[in-house]
Amino acid sequence: MKAVRRGVLRAGAALVLCSAVWAGSAAAAEPLPFGLALPMTGSQALFGADQAKAAQWAVDDINAKGGVNGRPLKMVLLDTQADPRQGINAVNRMISVDKVPVFGTAWSSVVKSVAPIANRSQTLELSVGANSPEIARLGDYVYTTYPLADVDIRALAKYSHDTLKKQKAAVLYIHNDSGVEGARIYRESFTAAGGQVVAYEAYDEQSTDYTGALLKVRAAQPDIIHIQGLVADLPQVITQLRRLGISQPITTYSAGYNPTIVKQLGAAGEGLIVSSLAPSPELSPTVAKFVERWQSTEHRVPNGLPYTQYLYDMPYLIADLYKHVLDSGKPVTGATIRAAMVSTGKFDLPMTGMLEVLPDHRVNKPVYLYQVKDGKFVALATVK
Repeated sequence: MKAVRRGVLRAGAALVLCSAVWAGSAAAAEPLPFGLALPMTGSQALFGADQAKAAQWAVDDINAKGGVNGRPLKMVLLDTQADPRQGINAVNRMISVDKVPVFGTAWSSVVKSVAPIANRSQTLELSVGANSPEIARLGDYVYTTYPLADVDIRALAKYSHDTLKKQKAAVLYIHNDSGVEGARIYRESFTAAGGQVVAYEAYDEQSTDYTGALLKVRAAQPDIIHIQGLVADLPQVITQLRRLGISQPITTYSAGYNPTIVKQLGAAGEGLIVSSLAPSPELSPTVAKFVERWQSTEHRVPNGLPYTQYLYDMPYLIADLYKHVLDSGKPVTGATIRAAMVSTGKFDLPMTGMLEVLPDHRVNKPVYLYQVKDGKFVALATVK
C-alpha cells in the first residue's frame, strides 16, 4: 500500500512538473504584439501596401531566427487610408482590443491626429515616414524614426543655391500638413542661403488642374522650382508644368524617389532632382539584396524604396525595445517600452544603419540626392 502511495505521489509530482514546463513553454512562446497603421486602400495605397509588406518581411525574418527571447513578434496591421479619422479608429482598436504597447504609423496628418491617443494611453507611437517638423512636438509618447522635413528639405534648398547656383526659386505645395510645413522650410532655407523665393503657390489636395498656380510660377521666371507634393499628385503637377513650357529644373523631397513616378512622367521627368534619407542599392549591399528580394518575389522594385527601408527596420527596433524590457524583468507596457528607447538611444538597424534617437524626439541621417537621367535615378550628391 505504501509502495502504491509512493508511486501515485511520484506520478503526481511528475505531472505537476510537466504542467509547469508546458506552462513555461507556452508563456515563452506568447507573441509580442505591435501595431502598424498605414493606408492599405485609397490614393496612398501604393506606398502603404509596400511599406506594410516590408515590415512583415522583417517580422518573418526576426521570428525565423527565434524571435525575441524565444517569443515571436506579431504585427497587427490596420488601414488608415491616409485619413486622420480612419487613423484614429485604427489606433483606438489597436490599443483597446489588440493591447499593443507600441505602434508605427505614417503620413503627417495621421501621425498628428493619433498623438493624443498615444499620450493619453501611454502607448509609444513611432512615426515611420512622415516628415512634418511638428511631429517632434506632439508629446512624450510620440517619436519619429524618420528624419523630419527640416533635414532633407533644408539640404535640397542649400544645394540648389550653393551648388547649383540658383538665385530665384518658386515653391509649389499641396495644402496639407506635409506640404505646408515642407514648403515653409524650403522657403526659409533658400532665403537663408542668400536666394529669393519669387513664387509661393499652394494647390488643393483634391485638385487635378493646377494651371492657375503654374501660370503664376511661369510669370515669376524662377531659376529652379521646388514641389512639395505627394506621390499621387506629383506626376500630374510636373506633367502640366512641362506642358505649359516651364522648363526650369525641378526638385522634390523623398516622395519623388519612386520609379512609378518616373515611369508615369516619361520625358517630363528627365532632370528631376529628389532627396532620399536612406542609402541606395549602389551604396549598400544589404539594400541591394533587399531590392533583389523585391524583384524575385514581386517582380518589381518597391514604391518608395527609402520608406520601405525604414519600415523594414521598424520591427528590428521594436524587437530591441522588447528585449531590453524583458531582460530587465520589468512588465511590458508602453511606459517601459518608451523608457527602453530613451535609455538605449542608439540602434544599429539593417537597412538604414545607425539610428540615434535625440532628446528632442528627432533623428538625424545623411541626405542622398539623386537626379533622373534616361529614366533612372543617378546618384548626385550626399549631404551630411
